[in-house]
Amino acid sequence: MNQVTTSGASTTGFVIKLTVVAALGGFLFGYDTAVVSGVIPFITTKFVLDDKLVGYAVSSAIVGCIIGSLTAGSLSDKLGRKKVLIFTAVLFAISSIGAALATGLSGFILFRVVGGIGIGAASMLSPLYISEVAPAKIRGKLVSIYQLAIVIGILIIYFVNYGIAGLGTDAWKVETGWRYMIASGFIPSALFLGLLFIVPESPRWLIKNLRRAEAMDTLERLNGKEEAIAVANEIESTLNVEEGTVGELFKPGLRMAMIVGIFLALFSQITGINAIIYYAPIIFKNAGFTSSNALGATALVGIINFIFTWVAIGFIDKMGRKSLLLWGVGGMILSLAGVAFCFYARVEGIWVVGCIFLYIACFAASLGPIPWVIISEIFPTKTRGVAMSIATTVLWIGTFLISLFTPILLHSESKDQNVLADAGFHTFLIFLFFAVFLWLFTKFVIPETKQKTLEEIELSWKK
Repeated sequence: MNQVTTSGASTTGFVIKLTVVAALGGFLFGYDTAVVSGVIPFITTKFVLDDKLVGYAVSSAIVGCIIGSLTAGSLSDKLGRKKVLIFTAVLFAISSIGAALATGLSGFILFRVVGGIGIGAASMLSPLYISEVAPAKIRGKLVSIYQLAIVIGILIIYFVNYGIAGLGTDAWKVETGWRYMIASGFIPSALFLGLLFIVPESPRWLIKNLRRAEAMDTLERLNGKEEAIAVANEIESTLNVEEGTVGELFKPGLRMAMIVGIFLALFSQITGINAIIYYAPIIFKNAGFTSSNALGATALVGIINFIFTWVAIGFIDKMGRKSLLLWGVGGMILSLAGVAFCFYARVEGIWVVGCIFLYIACFAASLGPIPWVIISEIFPTKTRGVAMSIATTVLWIGTFLISLFTPILLHSESKDQNVLADAGFHTFLIFLFFAVFLWLFTKFVIPETKQKTLEEIELSWKK
């Protein structure tokens, strides 16, 4: 399953087209979750929010993400990957318009939860779909495009928010500007919805549901005719020996795959990335920046995230998942230690920014895409949807906890610079501890999966 150009450029072009369409789910993930960074300052004034209510407003979408990721796996195993992805696009669109028209915090939270359900479902279905259509030789690269799409969504909404904020006065932004920021998500939602109708269903799902002829049409376009037969036979052979139950995931062998998936999902969040994505302006202000400088530094976070995600795409199938993860998390440990020291020693300005930028670069080149790649490839075909639901739900629980408690940990309402510095020190010390634990887990537990077929990876757990 490693001849990606068996039928020439058209074969490669076809798999890239499927990848790009599925990755739009990641774009909406990044766009919708990061839009709140521009909205929060204005709805805080509009709806008179304290630190706890800010946490609720930001984390409301993540409640929906937990619901979406928890239910999408079983639904996709029954109905198909494509149908459930279409449903997520509809939820994105409804959320964008509904939250923009909200007249109070409760209405805003309700529609953010609706959008969150779409985000949560897409966050496990998009990489799952890509992994099931991607040839083994370039599967790491292709699934990493999903993470790149998340990063592009974050970057674009940073600039959309900045552009909208420049259209009017502060009073206009409090009353109207933030509504345009939220409503802008309708455009990529509609694009995602339209494009989903031109891509096929996952061939592995089709074979699992005894629709081999339909699957062969797609497999031949992905691999060429001869290899498509071999791939289909390999898929069927593993399906014949699988029980196809959730309980199988917790038996010896696959139990370790479940542990790896859950651990990676959780630690990709609690090592601090979303604390920076959601609350970067607050973190930079705690470090002594003015409001305008803090927003400028936040935009640079998005640019660095984008650039170094390309580094991951270039190396993930060469270095392998494990080696790249060890290097990246090692860099995160150094940068988190640097940020913590800066807050502890009251070193402000460029040193804090430099450490944050290093953290973002290391994360983007490793822990950003790699968990999505590994989680999408280590589970059996019959239960891949449910298994990814479990792992992704854990990921969103971690995100929820970070988004809810970070503003409280940072004491964002305080005006005392010493209090803010101490809060920054303790917050980043917590993230540092988690990063060290993740590095050790990666070193001694996580296996290498590069350039193996999904079926080879599955059988390796059972040996």
